[in-house]
Amino acid sequence: MNAANRAKVDTERISKAVTEILAAVGEDVEREGIKGTPARVAEMYVELLSGMGEDPKQHLKSVFTEKYDEIVLLRDVPFYSICEHHLMPFIGSAHVAYLPSGLVLGVSKLARVVDCFSRRLQVQERLTDQIADFLMNSLKPKGVAVVLEASHSCMTIRGIKKPGSVMVTSSLRGIFRTDPKSRSEVLSLMHNSSK
Repeated sequence: MNAANRAKVDTERISKAVTEILAAVGEDVEREGIKGTPARVAEMYVELLSGMGEDPKQHLKSVFTEKYDEIVLLRDVPFYSICEHHLMPFIGSAHVAYLPSGLVLGVSKLARVVDCFSRRLQVQERLTDQIADFLMNSLKPKGVAVVLEASHSCMTIRGIKKPGSVMVTSSLRGIFRTDPKSRSEVLSLMHNSSK
């Protein structure tokens, strides 16, 4: 997180709020093991939500003109995000593909775009759409396909308590949405994971 984004996070306010939560659940906020917890939690939120003040356009500096007209796919990109409903993490893998129309993006930048949008308060459906829409609008490709697979701790360790369950979301744009053959090809490439 850069200094400007970090300055927007009120860590002192978070620390005070965490102290109140600890007291509200009956914890001794002066206990040795707990004393530093509010500050540690504040720093954790600075890190986990570092994408909130980040402009994903900064990752477009590595766009190249290239006459490549086949699918570009980055598969199994690890990501984590914070569910805005319970402030609990969801963790998974992103599969991001596009069919270039003259422009290609440096491969590490695809992963950085995923990070930028995932490190915000999110729901998985919106996150999937944000990545797809950003790439479609920025690269102007013939199509974009984004599939996210994630385990949500808000349902694996609380509530319904279903560990091992995985939520899958997809966002298809352009030719991957309109042409059944192209859709089938890109989803097949995503599915044939090396796992």
